[in-house]
Amino acid sequence: EGGDVKNISSNNANESHNAGRNCMECHVSGGPGKGWFQAAGTVYNSTYSAVQPNGVVKLYTGPDGTGTLKATIEVDAKGNFFTTDAIDFTGGLYPKLTGTSGTSMAMGSSITMGQCNSCHGVSTNKIYVN
Repeated sequence: EGGDVKNISSNNANESHNAGRNCMECHVSGGPGKGWFQAAGTVYNSTYSAVQPNGVVKLYTGPDGTGTLKATIEVDAKGNFFTTDAIDFTGGLYPKLTGTSGTSMAMGSSITMGQCNSCHGVSTNKIYVN
């Protein structure tokens, strides 16, 4: 629907869909999805048996929540997180996920794009937090 359409997940919202799929198959320039996502994915519980709602994903310039915070994205009630807000991935960013219990998981390597479900659940483990 265009790059100027704002579409950002928030805790407790339940309008998202297609948990586990690569959101940017549709939410990209020329795609049928509402807005062009800069980062998006799905969070599961530690046994991968269900989605884990209402956490928060933060993107930092350093590992494990160090450096400068570049983006904060809330996880919705269906376990999905997404944002159309601009994110500068230059130099790589390190994701850190915090669940509603306060448990955190951090990615040890940096990312240069936000298509989280293009790797997680495909070539690497699904994203999870307790």
